[in-house]
Amino acid sequence: MNTKSKSYRIAIRAILTAIIILQAMVPFLGFIPLGITSLTIIHITVIVAAIVLGTKDGMFIGLVWGICTIIRAFTSPTTPIDTMVFTNPIVSVLPRILVGLVAGVLFHWWYKKKGNLYVASILAAIGGTLTNTILVLTFMGTLYTGPVASAYGVDPSGLLKVLATIVATNGISEVIGAVILTPILVKAIFTATHLKPAYHS
Repeated sequence: MNTKSKSYRIAIRAILTAIIILQAMVPFLGFIPLGITSLTIIHITVIVAAIVLGTKDGMFIGLVWGICTIIRAFTSPTTPIDTMVFTNPIVSVLPRILVGLVAGVLFHWWYKKKGNLYVASILAAIGGTLTNTILVLTFMGTLYTGPVASAYGVDPSGLLKVLATIVATNGISEVIGAVILTPILVKAIFTATHLKPAYHS
């Protein structure tokens, strides 16, 4: 990696880290509150990091997101169940790190196989988005069944149906947003910096 390429990567890493902090901490930049749940758009930043900088950096940006999620849950929760649920790193940090892992692996697997940046970016966007949505809701439902069911106003036995509905509504919206924005952002960054996908990471 030449000095110019390395400098670009350091700069992009710093910018994306700053963006993820802003999205996590400033209302409406990363989460759009919808009653007792919220529509997430912040995951797109993690997916873009995993594509442009590599899987390891994507996981790092996801870690920053997770840490910020815990801080926000303590200081300024977005929904009524944030303080109860998102102060647990298993719910707030682990899925965010895995977003970077899944997005990075999917992107580099397809790009090395087919060389199609657009399709590879879409696959990463879908995989990364679903990883976050499904894992967060699964951990919420299994670790905090009673309290989460109460927050949603349903019997614990009916919680699975409620969470599945959220995956089918919020999840689909988040996937659509990621599929539209990710290829645009990735293409713009690669074009502006002349960087190439980092196969090694």
